[in-house]
Amino acid sequence: MLSREKTAAFLDQPWVRNGIIVVIIFNAILLGMETSDTLMGVAGPLIIGLDTACLTIFVVELLLKLHAQRGQFWRSGWNIFDFLIVGISLLPGAQTFSVLRALRILRLLRVVSVSPNLRRVVEGFIKALPGMGSVFLLMGMLFYIGAVMATKLFQDSFPDWFGDLGNSAYTLFQIMTLESWSMGIVRPVMEAYPYAWAFFVPFIMVTTFAVVNLLVGLIVNSMQDAHAAESNQATEDYRDEVLRRLAAIEARLNAEGSDKTPPAE
Repeated sequence: MLSREKTAAFLDQPWVRNGIIVVIIFNAILLGMETSDTLMGVAGPLIIGLDTACLTIFVVELLLKLHAQRGQFWRSGWNIFDFLIVGISLLPGAQTFSVLRALRILRLLRVVSVSPNLRRVVEGFIKALPGMGSVFLLMGMLFYIGAVMATKLFQDSFPDWFGDLGNSAYTLFQIMTLESWSMGIVRPVMEAYPYAWAFFVPFIMVTTFAVVNLLVGLIVNSMQDAHAAESNQATEDYRDEVLRRLAAIEARLNAEGSDKTPPAE
């Protein structure tokens, strides 16, 4: 059996990581092919066999990581993520229950844990969640205020859209996404209430352009912070490695110097 150091070095080679990405994408294509009755009727056993081979590769990779990292394996959130994704595929009911079979497509998400660039995006998104919580709270307040006002203003003429608080909130959400907001909702409302634009236009300006862009800015800023932290860590690791090598060279030179020192007479 390979040593832990050799196993870790093997898994860290670019061709191994790229090969795993290829297998993940290929496996996702196979799982998509399984949804076609025609393809399964023609090459069902082959598709299932290839899917099993891909799962075997994932299990072997996971076992090699466990061997190389031991206890450190469980300290990485991405390793735990991989373990759960592969574990779902190994459940006995995965071939029986449609829900568990559908969850197998989650293997495609392993591309995120393998690719450093995608990991940086996800980490930036996660770091943005606390700030996003405040923005969501603000948006919720705006929606509640807007829903109450819209219900009071328009419920008599448009009960399907603004008949109660829930309908108003859903209609305002559709307007925020700019899905058929003008010809589908606002202009019909303006036929009955000519000054309704004074409510809808400010609502769109605040929610769609201001708050949503604020969310985007938070995510982008968090991604930049994550990238900077990763770059700083790489710089520190490189500095520590250089200092370690310099210390080793200095110790070796001192040892060689002491060996060449002539004995005292």
